[in-house]
Amino acid sequence: MTVRPRGLLLPALLSAAAVVLAACGGSAGGTAGGDAGPPRAGGTLRFAVGSDAGCVDPQQVGSNDTIYSVRQLVDSLTDQDPQTGEIEPWLATSWQTSPDAKSYTFTLREGVTFSDGTPLDANAVKANFDRIPEIGARGTLPKGYLAGYAGTTVTSPTQFTVSFQQPNVQFLQATSTHSLGILSPASVAKSDDDRCAGVIGSGPFTLQNYVKNASITLAKRPGYAWGSSLFAHQGEAYLDTVEFRIVPESGVRTGSLQSGEVDAIGSIGQQDEAPLTGAGAQLLARSNPGVVFGIAFNQSKPIVSDPAVRRALLTAVNRDEIVGGVFPSQTKPATSVLASTTPSYADQELTFDPARSATTLDAAGWTAGPDGIRVKDGQRLTIPVTYSPVAATNKPALELLQQQAKAVGIDLQVQEVPIAQASQLQAAGDFSALWYNVTRADPDILRGQFSTAGANLFRLPDGPLQALLTAQAAEPDPAKRTAIVGQAQQELLTEGVFVPVSELTTVLGVGAGVHGVTFDASSRIQLHDAWKSDAR
Repeated sequence: MTVRPRGLLLPALLSAAAVVLAACGGSAGGTAGGDAGPPRAGGTLRFAVGSDAGCVDPQQVGSNDTIYSVRQLVDSLTDQDPQTGEIEPWLATSWQTSPDAKSYTFTLREGVTFSDGTPLDANAVKANFDRIPEIGARGTLPKGYLAGYAGTTVTSPTQFTVSFQQPNVQFLQATSTHSLGILSPASVAKSDDDRCAGVIGSGPFTLQNYVKNASITLAKRPGYAWGSSLFAHQGEAYLDTVEFRIVPESGVRTGSLQSGEVDAIGSIGQQDEAPLTGAGAQLLARSNPGVVFGIAFNQSKPIVSDPAVRRALLTAVNRDEIVGGVFPSQTKPATSVLASTTPSYADQELTFDPARSATTLDAAGWTAGPDGIRVKDGQRLTIPVTYSPVAATNKPALELLQQQAKAVGIDLQVQEVPIAQASQLQAAGDFSALWYNVTRADPDILRGQFSTAGANLFRLPDGPLQALLTAQAAEPDPAKRTAIVGQAQQELLTEGVFVPVSELTTVLGVGAGVHGVTFDASSRIQLHDAWKSDAR
């Protein structure tokens, strides 16, 4: 199948993926700044985020706070229109998909170079894709996108074919993500840890300096001339420098934007909204597609291996109370494992029913102890829930969830782990339950997270779910694929594999003098078109 250069529409509900909520000066397209005249070149954008993943390699980073910066370092083969969901040209000017979705042939634009001067050609892309399956625990996302990778065949400097052992309909959308952003061959050849200290890409910015847990500083790439077809302008970025400061305290970030010490902040909490809007800041918001915030279980561990325990927690959650008490006002309660902005999302009508939770636990032999916590065979119903402080809302959301679970006799123990250790802990299976979310604008994110054929982080057994995850990845018909994905979402809940709680909505606070900060289809930011009125 030949795909026209203007793109490919992804399956189902992509009109929902275009939902953008903006207020206080944000445009309907999720772009910072109103009509301030023509863009001005120059200046430094100072952006405060709440955390640092401990790595600046786009292929090894999954935390939004760090993705904001590393996304600017690399170009992707394609881009995805956040308004329509179409796949559009970037490094690739055109592509063809085989009828069986086992191979994809791309044609690259000419003249693209990495910031070290080496050409970005077909061999460079092949080097990236050949290396990704060998990345360690931090590379879960790109390895999932290349599941079943059979190799890349180069036919000319500008043409190559990527092949898979089985149909892989999600791959084209995957080429638009930061996780498959193209690195220089010199960076690809480094060890995983060395790549985390610094990489070379072809993007509109280069890495100027990285100090762990302190700052990530980017500099404009001179001569950049191969931006995405979705960028508002072609050529070099407007900003000279972008400085991402790591500021864990939400109140400090808010105060810094109010005082003008920084130009933009991430990880907005509910308590931050009124002070920011009162100070004239813009609030830009967009719901993230993908797996919602919730709890997944390591089913090889005691207690959570009991499906009755997992199902009881599913109905013990008052999602409206958690969202209303903790998250920004634009946030929606989860209604499925997938966010409502994800292609092929299906509303599972999740209910808050503590009486049903009690009945489920009673039937499974979990009886109330003297302190209200249930007991079975002398063992308390205690579930340690691990999380990383990648968002200011994580801890308070879990603390409220802890209270709700206690009301039905479940003792949730909230345990924080450093962001830099999270991937290794998950890969080792050193957890009972995990609070997390994963962003991606394609339903194959379910296979990436819950397939036993991949990393199987949650130690799931084989069962009906696995056949559904495999089938949707091989189904080229959009309507049929959507139906299969709907069944997979239902099966995940029936087996209590995942307890959905809240959709993630990315909310940024942006100063009145900042313009052109845009969301991509995954609700991460793009800064190529960003500029400042005062150009300082």
